[in-house]
Amino acid sequence: MNNHTLPEWTDLRFFLELARAGTLSGASRRLEVEHTTVARRIDRLEAQLGTTLFDRSREGYELTEMGQGLLPHAEAMESAALAATEQLSGNEVSVQGVVRLGVPELFAVRVVAPLMVKMLQSHPDLSVDLLVLPRFANLANREADLGVMLDPPTTGRYMITRLATFRMQLYASPDYLAKHPPIRTQLDLARHDFVDYVQDRLASPELNYLTELGFTPRRRLCCTGMPAQIEAAAAGMGLIMAPPYAVPDDGRLVPVLTEFHAERSFWLAAPTDLYRLQRVRAVWNLLREYAEARPSLFMQTSEPVRPLRVGP
Repeated sequence: MNNHTLPEWTDLRFFLELARAGTLSGASRRLEVEHTTVARRIDRLEAQLGTTLFDRSREGYELTEMGQGLLPHAEAMESAALAATEQLSGNEVSVQGVVRLGVPELFAVRVVAPLMVKMLQSHPDLSVDLLVLPRFANLANREADLGVMLDPPTTGRYMITRLATFRMQLYASPDYLAKHPPIRTQLDLARHDFVDYVQDRLASPELNYLTELGFTPRRRLCCTGMPAQIEAAAAGMGLIMAPPYAVPDDGRLVPVLTEFHAERSFWLAAPTDLYRLQRVRAVWNLLREYAEARPSLFMQTSEPVRPLRVGP
């Protein structure tokens, strides 16, 4: 490469999106261009740098060692470009742009989506891409700007805070309880059916909370996501462990053996460079303030979980 010929930032942006998506079609959707344009830009960048950045296969594009070496430099340029754009456009006082937020499925449906609707009504120039995933968002490949997760990153540069500690507690439908032996102690649970996660598809080891029962539960129906588990338990399939925010307040599920619970924590994380952006911090702060103000979403109380509203 000619020492005086530097890669164009736009080519590096194509490089970043292909590295994150892993396929031409995925990168083209994120960049809103034809997949042939992505391929052409990558070919040009490799020719300019005189090296191969991706291994091509039928499965997709995977970074070579040289590509891995370029990645942090391209991300640093992206961060500087985002920060400069935000500052120059006055976004330090007006929240503008798009924020990609990764959230577990049921938490997104019951808590975050209604909350984002209220927030967006107050910020007409802000948009949110809510990644409702059966797993936790991959912040390392910039799949999301910030994410709610059970296992925060342990390496890399991230801002991390505990969003909430929640209790997984036992619930069952009144119909199930009426047709099965009474539950007075934890030992009685061994005679009952359970609804749980598919054990070899857990998004995190933290979801393996039924091990705390002290025996191997009789799992009659397992689902990869909690929304299906809730519906199955509400239909009378068996007992379920769930946090209060996940349980509908229509009487289809009622608490069982309230002294038994498993405690877990949700963490909020964002790459340090993205956390500096005003729009990312606005979403971050709203999630924190909302979680702190509504402990009944996370710990069972005598009060039912009310319809969600932003503000007092």
